[in-house]
Amino acid sequence: MSLTVETVQTALKGFIDPNTQIDFVSANSVKNLRVDGGEISLDIVLGYPAKSQFDSIRTSVIEILRNLPGVKNINVNVSSHIVAHSVQRGVKLLPGVKNIIAVASGKGGVGKSTTAVNLALALSAEGAQVGILDADIYGPSQPMMLGITGRPESIEENTMEPMEGHGLQASSIGFLIDADAPMVWRGPMVTSALEQLLRQTRWRDLDYLIVDMPPGTGDIQLTLAQKVPVTGAIIVTTPQDIALLDARKGLKMFEKVGVPIVGIIENMSTYVCPSCGHEEHIFGTGGGQKMCKEYGVDFLGDLPLNLSIREHADAGRPTVVADPDGVISDIYKTIARKVAIKVAALSKDMSSKFPNIVIQNT
Repeated sequence: MSLTVETVQTALKGFIDPNTQIDFVSANSVKNLRVDGGEISLDIVLGYPAKSQFDSIRTSVIEILRNLPGVKNINVNVSSHIVAHSVQRGVKLLPGVKNIIAVASGKGGVGKSTTAVNLALALSAEGAQVGILDADIYGPSQPMMLGITGRPESIEENTMEPMEGHGLQASSIGFLIDADAPMVWRGPMVTSALEQLLRQTRWRDLDYLIVDMPPGTGDIQLTLAQKVPVTGAIIVTTPQDIALLDARKGLKMFEKVGVPIVGIIENMSTYVCPSCGHEEHIFGTGGGQKMCKEYGVDFLGDLPLNLSIREHADAGRPTVVADPDGVISDIYKTIARKVAIKVAALSKDMSSKFPNIVIQNT
C-alpha cells in the first residue's frame, strides 16, 4: 500500500483528541496535509487554547503516522486559532474582542470573582489573549485580585487603555475611584458606567473577554445580558440549596435573552482539613451536578474550599499565578479548557463574511 494523503487521513481518524473526544479529521483540525514520497507534513490547528497540550498531541500524531508503510520523515506543527462566535440576535460584536464570556452567580459570596480571574489566567496560560471586565460597579474586586494600582491612560479622546496584570488586560471602575469610595448610584447610572467601561476601553485583539458579573438578577444584570454581546455564560454556585436557588435564576436570565449556558462550576465543593485530612462537605454535596441534569447543561468541575485560594487572591496573585503547577491550578486549567472547547463548538460569527448592501435610486 503506497503512502498517500488518503492513507494518512485514515490513520488520523483513529486518533481521538483527548480534550474534545473527536478525531482531528472530523473536527477539521488537520490543515496543509502534504505527502511527498516518504515525507509527511501537516498542521493540527485547535479551535481552543491548549499550549500545555501541544507537545503531547504532536508526539501522539507522530507515533500513529510512524506505523504507516513507507514513512521516512514526519513534520507536525500544533497550534491554536480562536475565532469569534455568534452572540444574541441584534447585538453587535465588540471591536477588538472575539468572544465575551460572562461569569455569573445570581448570589453573592460564592467565590464568583475569584473563579472568574483564575479562569481568565488559566486561558491566558494556555496561550490565549485574555481580558477581564469587572462588571461589579458597587463592589469592584479585580484591581486587588490582580494586584493592579494606578489610573488607566487615555491616548484617544473618550477612550482609555486597559490596565494590565499577570498578562491580562483589565478594566474596572476600581481603577477610576478611590478604594474606599462608595458608589451611591441608581441602576441607570450603573448600567451607563458599565457600558462605558466595556465600550470605551481599547481592548487589544482579545480571544476572550471574561466579564465578572455583579451578583443578582435585577434590572442591571438583565440590561447587561441584553446589551453586551455575550458568546456564552458560566454559572458559579456552591452546593448549598440557597445558592442553587439563586443560581437557577441566573441561568434562566441568560436563557431568556438567548445567551448559551457554557456550564456550571461548583465552588467550595468540599473542605479537607490540613491537619488530619478529614474531608467535609460543609455546604452539602452534589447540588451543582443535580442542577446540570435538571437543566441539561454541562458540569464544568468543582473547586475545594481552600485557604490558599483566598490568600492568593488577597495578595494580588491568584492561584493560577501563585502556584501554577499546584493541584488547584490544574483544576482551574481543566475547567478553562472545557469552557474554551464548549465555546469553540458554538456557532461562528459570520457577520464579517457578508457584504455591505447599498440600495441606490437609479
